[in-house]
Amino acid sequence: MSLHRRAFSPAAPLVATLVLTMVAACGGGNPLGNPDEVANPPASGTRKLSFAYFQRCVQPILEAQLPITLNGVTTVNSCASSGCHDDTNGTGGALRLRAGAALVDLASSGLGPEQIRATEMYRNFYSSQGEVVFGDTLASRLIAKPLVRGVLHGGGLVFDSEDDPNVRILRYWIEHPMPAGQDEFSAAGDALFTPPDAATGACNVE
Repeated sequence: MSLHRRAFSPAAPLVATLVLTMVAACGGGNPLGNPDEVANPPASGTRKLSFAYFQRCVQPILEAQLPITLNGVTTVNSCASSGCHDDTNGTGGALRLRAGAALVDLASSGLGPEQIRATEMYRNFYSSQGEVVFGDTLASRLIAKPLVRGVLHGGGLVFDSEDDPNVRILRYWIEHPMPAGQDEFSAAGDALFTPPDAATGACNVE
C-alpha cells in the first residue's frame, strides 16, 4: 500500500497598500484619528525650557489668528485650530495643542510641579518643547515648519522670515533654557522678562 502525503501550499499573502492624503488647512497627521491622551511626566534629559515664558509669550502665538499661505492662497488660521494642531480634531502631526488653556498662577502656594503638569497649559508646553532641537534652533520643527525651511508643512507658510516678531520670540525661548539641574519652573525664568518678573514683565526677544 502506498501512502500519499497531501502537500499544502501556503496561500499567497494578501498585500495591500493604503495611501491617504489629507491637506486641509493643515496636514501631516493621521486623518483617521488622533493620538490617545498623553500623560505628561517630568521632562527627562538635561535641558528644560521655561514654562513661565512659554505660557506668557509662546502660547499666545500658537493661538493667534495668523495669515497662512498655502498653494498660493492666503487665509487666516491659528496653529491651535481644529484643522491644524488642535488636540481633539487636528491633523497636524505630533504637535498637539489645547486652545484656550488657562494661565497657571505660578505664585500660588497651592500649586506644586505635579499639579502644574496636570494642566492644559502644561500639555501645550510639553508638546511644544518636543518640537525643539537644542543647539540648532532653526532645525526645531516649531520654527522650521511654519517657515517651511527644509521640511514640509501641510499648514503652509506661516512666517515669512526669521525676522518675524513671532519667530524672534520662539527663538528666544529655545535659546534660553533653564540652568543645568533646574526644572522648567525655575525662578531663573524671570530673567527672560523685562522687568525680570514672569507675572508682569514684557517678553524678552534679545
